[in-house]
Amino acid sequence: MSLVSTERIYTGRIVNLDRDTVRFPNGSTGTLEMLRHPGAAAVVPFLDDPAAEDPRVLLIRQFRHAADDFIWEVPAGRLDPGESPEGCARRELEEETGMRADRVEQLTTIYTTPGFTDERIHLFLAQGLTAGAQAREADEFMELHTLAWSEAMALVGRREIVDGKTLAALLFVQCFRR
Repeated sequence: MSLVSTERIYTGRIVNLDRDTVRFPNGSTGTLEMLRHPGAAAVVPFLDDPAAEDPRVLLIRQFRHAADDFIWEVPAGRLDPGESPEGCARRELEEETGMRADRVEQLTTIYTTPGFTDERIHLFLAQGLTAGAQAREADEFMELHTLAWSEAMALVGRREIVDGKTLAALLFVQCFRR
C-alpha cells in the first residue's frame, strides 16, 4: 500500500486527523481517515526480581473519560518531541509512581488500533526501583497499587484489566520473561 495524498482535517493537542488517499496492494485507490499520534511508552515496574516466585509489581488505577471509570493500567504516556521510547518510559514511571528504575528493558512494540491510527506503544519492563519524585499532570487522577504478580494475573483472568497496552505488557512478561 502506498500513500497517494494526504489532507490534514484536524490538528489537536494529542492527535491529528488526516484524510489519506492510498493505493492498495491490488492497485485500486481509496480514502482512509487516520488519527496520527506521536507514539507512547508503557512500563511494567517490578519492585522485586521478575524471576522471583511471586514478585511485586506496581499498577495504577486511573480515571479514563472514554471508559467513564477507573481502569487498571501500567504507567504510560505520550512521547515528547525528540524523546526516545526508553526515555519516555523512565519519565512516565517516575511521574506516575514516584519511582526511578536502574534497569529498563524493552519488551516489544505494539500498534494500538492499526485500522485507523498509527499510534505505537513501546512496552518496557523496569527493575531496580528507587524513590524519585511523582509529578502527575493536572488531568491525571490515579491511585498507585502494589500487587503480587499472582494478583495481577488474577485481575487479567477475571477480565478486570481491560486496557490493551496493560494486557499486552503483562502477558508478554508472563509468557516470555518469567
